[in-house]
Amino acid sequence: MAREFQRGHKAKVSDLTAGTDLYVGVQIAGPGLTFDISCFGLDANEQLSDDRYFVFFNQPKSPEESIQLLGAQAGDTESFRVTLDRVPASIHKLSFTATIDGAGQMSQIGPGHIRIVAGGEEVVRYAFTGAEFTTERAVMLGDFYLKDVWRFAAVGQGFDGGLDALLKNFGGEVAEEEQPQQQAPAAGAPGFAPPPQAAAPAPSFGAPAPQAPAPAPSFGAPAPAPAPAAPQPPQYQQPAAPAPVHAAPTMAAPLAPPAPAPYGQPPQQPSYGQVPGQYPGQVPPPAPAPGGYGQQPSYGQVPGQMPGQVPGQQPGYAPQAAAPGAGLAAALQPYKEAPTGSRWTPQNQQLMRVDLSMGGQAVLARQGSMVLYQGKVDFSYKGAGFAGRIVGNATGQEVQLMRCTGRGQVFLAENGAHLHAIELQGDAICVSAENVLAFDESLQHEVRRIEGHGIPGGALFTMQFQGTGTVIVKTHGVPVVLPVTPTTFADSNAIVAWSAASQVILSSQVRLRRNAYPGHSGETVNLQFRGAPGNFIVVQPYEV
Repeated sequence: MAREFQRGHKAKVSDLTAGTDLYVGVQIAGPGLTFDISCFGLDANEQLSDDRYFVFFNQPKSPEESIQLLGAQAGDTESFRVTLDRVPASIHKLSFTATIDGAGQMSQIGPGHIRIVAGGEEVVRYAFTGAEFTTERAVMLGDFYLKDVWRFAAVGQGFDGGLDALLKNFGGEVAEEEQPQQQAPAAGAPGFAPPPQAAAPAPSFGAPAPQAPAPAPSFGAPAPAPAPAAPQPPQYQQPAAPAPVHAAPTMAAPLAPPAPAPYGQPPQQPSYGQVPGQYPGQVPPPAPAPGGYGQQPSYGQVPGQMPGQVPGQQPGYAPQAAAPGAGLAAALQPYKEAPTGSRWTPQNQQLMRVDLSMGGQAVLARQGSMVLYQGKVDFSYKGAGFAGRIVGNATGQEVQLMRCTGRGQVFLAENGAHLHAIELQGDAICVSAENVLAFDESLQHEVRRIEGHGIPGGALFTMQFQGTGTVIVKTHGVPVVLPVTPTTFADSNAIVAWSAASQVILSSQVRLRRNAYPGHSGETVNLQFRGAPGNFIVVQPYEV
C-alpha cells in the first residue's frame, strides 16, 4: 500500500522498497498552462556541476542512463526511470521540478502528485494542489538525496521565476538559443512498460533483481504515438548589465587617507557612520593600517570593525564592493535570501529561517529571537507548567519559549551568535539551555542533573532532546566537535552539547596545598567524558 507523504516528510528509500530501479511519475496540469518537468542531478554542494545530469525534454537521459525521461503515460504528465545503484558517486541529490512554460502561476494548477513505483507497486505518493502556492512559476516537487543511504523527501516548495531562474539557482549556465532536435520515435524506449491505470497491475520493473538473470518483462502495451515536435526550449538570454546611474564611479571611502588636521585646529566634518570613540582630529594610524579619519564603514560592517578593514573576512560581513556603476541590485546581491527547499535553512552563520508550512508542526523558539517573518504566522506564549517552572528556577535551565504556528517563514537570531541546526532521527543529545535557540515541538525535552561539589551551586544542569526533529544550537564563535575518549576533558563553562550516551564525570584539580598559596591556574573544575566510539562533545571558544 502506498504511503501518503505530506510536504516536508522524509524516509529512507530502503524503508519504502527493497528495489533500486524506480519509476517516478509526476502529474501536474492547469487550464491553459504548459509545463516543463525536469530532474537535476546535483553534487554535494547542491549545484549542477555537470550539465549532463540535467535531464529534461532536450536531454532525455544521463550519460550512464541512471536517469531516463520516459514521457507522459499512465495518467502522469511526465515520468522518469531512476536506477539508484547506477547513479555516480559525484551525484548526491536528484531534484524533480516542474516549471510553467509561458505565462501563468502555480496557484492555477489543479490537484497533482509525484509518486514512486517499485516492483509493480506504488510505494509512496505526495499530493499537492494550487492552493499551496501563490505567484510562483516553478516548484521543487521531491528529492532523492544521499545521506549515508538514499532517502526521499517530499519538498513542494514554490520558486519564483521559470526554468532559466531555476537553472541558475542550481548553478547551471544559461545557454544561448539553439534549435531543438527532433525527438526520435519511441522505438528505442526501454523494454519495461509504464505503470498502467489503477484498474490494471502496476509495472514490475524496479523490483529487486531475481537470483537467476531473466529478461526484462514486456507487458505488450502498444508504444505511444510519436509525440509532436519538442517545444521550443526557453530562450535563455544573459541579462544585460544595468546602465550606470552616475557618470562618475561612487566611492565608499577616499582613495588615500587625508592629511591629519594640525593640532588644535577643528578637523573636517566627519562622515556619517564614523567609528564611535574616535576623537575629532585624531591622527589615523599609518599604512598599512585601516583607512583614515572620516571613512564611512562598508555596508554590513560589524560594530567595532575598524574603518577600511577588508570586508568579507568572516561570514555575514560585507563582501568586496561591487564594481563601479554596477547599481544597487548588484550591491545587495550577496545579501539575498537563501533559496528555499528545506524546513530549516541558514541564511548566514547568525540567521536561521524556518518554514512552518513544511512538516506541519509548530516550532518552539526562545522569546524575542524572531527578527522577521513572512506569511501568516501566530506567536503564543509557551508555558512550562508549575512543575517546569520549579525545575527551571531551581536548575537555571528554564527557557522562556514562544510557540510559532501558521503558514510562513520565521527568521530567528540572537545577539549575533552562531547558529547550528542539529537534526535528530530518533537519537538524543544534551544541550545547555543557554545554548538552545529553537526546536521542533515534536522533540521530547527534559532537564538532567550532573552533581559535583566543585561546581558553583553544587550541580550542572543540561537539557536532553530526543526524537525526530531539529534543534537549533547557538554558540559564541565557531565550535569544535571532538570524539569522546578516556582522556577527554572540557571546561564546564565552555561545554555546549554532547551525545546523550556519554558518561559525564566531574574532575576537580583543587588541592589543599595549592589553595594554601595565592593564585592558581583558574582551571579547577572540568568535566571528563567517557563513552563508546561514536560519542562526541561540542565546545565553544567562549566561557559563559
